[in-house]
Amino acid sequence: MTRPSQRREMAETAVARRGISISLACRTFGLSETCYRYSPRLSDEKEQIADLLIGLTQARKTWGFGLCFLYLRNIQGHGWNHKRVYRIYRALELNLRIKPRKRLKRDKPDELTVPDAPNQVWSMDFMADRLEDGRAFRLLNVLDDFNREGLGIEVDFSLPAERVVRVLNQIIEWRGKPGAIRVDNGPEYISGTLMKWAETHGIGLQHIPSPASRSRTPMSSVTTGRSGMNGWGKSSLKPSRRCRITRQNGSGPTTTTAPIWASAASHPPRN
Repeated sequence: MTRPSQRREMAETAVARRGISISLACRTFGLSETCYRYSPRLSDEKEQIADLLIGLTQARKTWGFGLCFLYLRNIQGHGWNHKRVYRIYRALELNLRIKPRKRLKRDKPDELTVPDAPNQVWSMDFMADRLEDGRAFRLLNVLDDFNREGLGIEVDFSLPAERVVRVLNQIIEWRGKPGAIRVDNGPEYISGTLMKWAETHGIGLQHIPSPASRSRTPMSSVTTGRSGMNGWGKSSLKPSRRCRITRQNGSGPTTTTAPIWASAASHPPRN
């Protein structure tokens, strides 16, 4: 298959020697008349564009191609095509170098240790959502880090530190006292009320400074939210008096919270 340049040469030869028309020669050799009549630009014009671009980039070091082309077109009145100017701009390697972002080197957080037995370390975390009427409510989730067992959920429109302490006391009545509780730096967890309660009961509070270093509490909270909310439905949620943890023959939480955790266990978190 012949190239367009070769077909153009044959068409020019036929027009010059045979005296046929340009349109007939183009149809004969499968060439467009635009390609036949095209004449390349003069090299001195390219040198002019190159000189202007070099001068602009040296005088305006912060200008990119867009500002340089607009200056040549609108200020100096040159009618060059932007594609042509850009080819010369790239050939001269006048592109602005993008400075890479300085990224802070952060130390990889240590992985939290997994307890060897139940009731050694608990985790607490809050969730938040809204009812259909727009009222916001919160959920306090308490988990056992050994087997990710849900020990209780407290739901209400406000959960101050006093409510957190009351929930923990109710869980300890039937579950027993843990060795430590993992929490974040939320206002309910750093208050003097919770710290005084932990010191009185001999329970250590392990504050997790970074959300990236959290262990199981956030993922379990998401699982609880997806399964528990779908099971209840937002419109049927009531304040936490309906789902408060109470003792039931010393065996565990009431039947109000049990369906939620059963649903959460049937939908394990995704990796």
